[in-house]
Amino acid sequence: MSTHKTRLAVFCSGSGSNFQAIFHALKKKQLNAEIVLCLSNRAHCGAMEFARRNGIATVHLTEKQLNSFDDFAAAMLRCLREQSIGIIVLAGYMRKVPDAVVAAFHDKIINIHPALLPKFGGEGMYGIYVHTAVLEAGETESGATVHLVNEEYDKGKILMQRHVAVLPDDTPETLAERVLACEHILYPDALEKFLAEQQL
Repeated sequence: MSTHKTRLAVFCSGSGSNFQAIFHALKKKQLNAEIVLCLSNRAHCGAMEFARRNGIATVHLTEKQLNSFDDFAAAMLRCLREQSIGIIVLAGYMRKVPDAVVAAFHDKIINIHPALLPKFGGEGMYGIYVHTAVLEAGETESGATVHLVNEEYDKGKILMQRHVAVLPDDTPETLAERVLACEHILYPDALEKFLAEQQL
C-alpha cells in the first residue's frame, strides 16, 4: 500500500454535514487520504465555513463568474490540478459537474444520493423531493447510495448502499433526517473502501 496520501477535494453547496463526517472519519480511522480543498458554488455556506476553520483551502466557483460554461469547466480543472487532487467527493453539491471534469477524473469522482439507486435518481431528484417521492410511491424502505459519477445524473456504478426503514407515520422531513444520519455512516465507510481499492 502506498504511503502517499490521496489528496481529496470535497464539493459542497450546503451545511456540509457529510463533509464533516468524512473529515472526522479520516482523522479517526487514520486513512491514507486528506481533504485539501473545499469547492462550492456558495461562498458562505456551512461547508465553506467549516473548511476555513479547519485550515482547508476554499474555492468559491460559479458559472456566473465566467464567460461560458467551458470557461467554468476549465477554471474548475485548473483549481483541481493546482491542488494535485486525486479524488473528488461530492457532498451535497447542487450543481452538475462539467463533463470535461468528469472525463479528466474518470472513475475518481464519488457522490452520495439520499435513496436506493437506481430508484429515485435523476435530474430534479435531490433533497426533500427524493423523500417525498419515496413516500408517495409507498416504499417500505429507503436509504442512501454512494456511487461513481459519470455524465448522467445518478447513473454511475453503485459502490455501497445502506438501508433505512420507512415508518408508517413518516413525513418527508422525518425520513430525510434518518437517511441523513445513515449517510454520515455510509459515506466514510464507502470512501474508506474506495480509497483502499485505489491504493492497492
